[in-house]
Amino acid sequence: MEQGFVTKIKHFAVHDGDGIRTTVFLKGCPLRCIWCHNPEGLDFAPQMAYVEKKCIGCMQCVPVCESNAQQAADGKHRFVRELCVSCGKCERVCLGGAMELNGRLCTVEEIMPELLQDRDFYGHSGGGITISGGECLAQPGFVVSLLQKGKEYGINMAVDTCGFVKREVLDAAMPYTDTFLYDVKAIDNEVHIKCTGKPNDIILENLKYLDHNNCRIEVRIPYVPGYNSDQISLIAEFLVSLHNLSGVRVLPYHNYAGSKYKSLGMTNHLPLKMPTFKDIIIVENRLKKKGLPIIKQE
Repeated sequence: MEQGFVTKIKHFAVHDGDGIRTTVFLKGCPLRCIWCHNPEGLDFAPQMAYVEKKCIGCMQCVPVCESNAQQAADGKHRFVRELCVSCGKCERVCLGGAMELNGRLCTVEEIMPELLQDRDFYGHSGGGITISGGECLAQPGFVVSLLQKGKEYGINMAVDTCGFVKREVLDAAMPYTDTFLYDVKAIDNEVHIKCTGKPNDIILENLKYLDHNNCRIEVRIPYVPGYNSDQISLIAEFLVSLHNLSGVRVLPYHNYAGSKYKSLGMTNHLPLKMPTFKDIIIVENRLKKKGLPIIKQE
């Protein structure tokens, strides 16, 4: 029975593929994008988030913490992250909701009932289930099992991927995937390494491979001023050679995830500058002039 680390399940998602969807976010990613707004999905191991402003000082967490990460000093609560083993016991008793475990080991059978709750909305809107991350295909056995189960129920299944995966993983996922939501961040390899920590040759080759196999692909371009803003023309030239694009979506970068980094004890390296609405329109028009089908970000 395949298991996977799930960070969260988002209901009524409207930007993760066609129609109304339920998105399953998995843990772990091979890239380290400077602009990542889901830092809880980067590491493969479970992580405890602590939102200090939510702590009401109830101290319910102290007696249940066997690693002594939760402490009471002079009547005040203290969380010692270095001692935390992310067991999740504190989360279950925290009255203020200050503790949140990111990453739970689940089986497909355990999460499927929650995913099926929105099944009626899938049919009426042309939606379905999207598997995202992190990089979901970094947990290939779990993802393929979830895709298979979804198809058994007749549900439209989408995979949101950065493409930095082994070819055999794509081969395993393709028969059960209706749409690949595929990130293209840069064409220039040096720019890609600077922004993500990894080269992009595997990513671009895998995108061509999916296209060659007639997979339905929605390309998603995160637009980050000062980082990949000079890559738009290069990306457009690359995409026009593909034959199975259902659409191209420009994702405006935002730096609202700073509080997530803080709660996880991670370094916040998010760029300060965000694109304006006008910036995104200009980028979309440049792509549209190349004949690419643009999906407007509402």
